[in-house]
Amino acid sequence: MLNENMKTIRTSKGLSQEELAIKLHVVRQTISKWENGLSVPDSDMLISLSEILETPVSTLLGETVVETKADDLKAISEKLEVINLQLAQRKAARRRILHWLCISLCAAITAVFAALIASNSPYLGWDYHDPETAVFGAAFHVFEYLFVRLAPILLIGAVIGVFLTRKEK
Repeated sequence: MLNENMKTIRTSKGLSQEELAIKLHVVRQTISKWENGLSVPDSDMLISLSEILETPVSTLLGETVVETKADDLKAISEKLEVINLQLAQRKAARRRILHWLCISLCAAITAVFAALIASNSPYLGWDYHDPETAVFGAAFHVFEYLFVRLAPILLIGAVIGVFLTRKEK
């Protein structure tokens, strides 16, 4: 049982007897004896063997292991290929969305700057004795003050974002 399972798992992992022997720090003949049922590994070696083959000890000692068929591997590789393609498409879609968001942010900042320049701070000539006008004028002034100081930083960040998210060819 152990000998058959060990050989089946080793070959499914693509390891030769020599490669497995090197990993276990034994000679190739030892692996051959184990696989031919002429001897068995001790408990410490069995644990090392299970770690290298990435298989539980119970599986090595248990029932017969069915070899993975080439068709199964082909089906798995096709599924992985589809998943990788979907992930690449999602990444490209996110990149496009971020790119256009950066472009939109640049356009919005430019439009607000143009509107503020065109308005030439109209609240400066307002009569602030009316409370509603005073509140609106103060709010407009705060918006303009913060926008003029923060917008250039946002604009630079958005322009950098446009260049970093452009489509790579």
